[in-house]
Amino acid sequence: MRPRILIYMIAALFLFSGCGYSTRSLIKSRFKTVYVEPVKNKVDITQEAANQRLFRTYHPLLDRDITNAIIERYAFEGGLRLAQPRDADIILKAELIDYRRDALRYDDNDDVLEYRLTLILNMALRDNKNDEEVWSEANFSGDTTYFVTGSQAKSESSAVDAAIKDLAKRVVERTIEDW
Repeated sequence: MRPRILIYMIAALFLFSGCGYSTRSLIKSRFKTVYVEPVKNKVDITQEAANQRLFRTYHPLLDRDITNAIIERYAFEGGLRLAQPRDADIILKAELIDYRRDALRYDDNDDVLEYRLTLILNMALRDNKNDEEVWSEANFSGDTTYFVTGSQAKSESSAVDAAIKDLAKRVVERTIEDW
């Protein structure tokens, strides 16, 4: 009878112990609220692009869409409450510095089949109460790939939406998980 109890206890120990994965979190330490400043647009659309296009491509109001996506992601995650600047424990500041659309695949006629769309931010998280920088990240990116033809084709505007969602997810993860 005792060996059976021992086996059940060991099985229960493994069952309820989990995988052991954990991260340190800013949330659990001292920060409870966040304010997201509107993302500043620093993309120079008149600059010549490196891959021989005359000018860079860009989508109007992209900075506003990124700001809204980050705010929505904080609300979805639920770890930090959104607050006004005067009440927030931390303030996220970000600048959109680049919008890149790079060709990934070509067909036999050198027509582009697939693109990678990348949005790049410089950002910093500030402790609002102590007026000090918690961290800063240069060239922080979110991206997506998309086909322009075939059964998996999608428009560039839907790819922009996917890249914005990816970027917002990564920004919030960077804030919450103190790697």
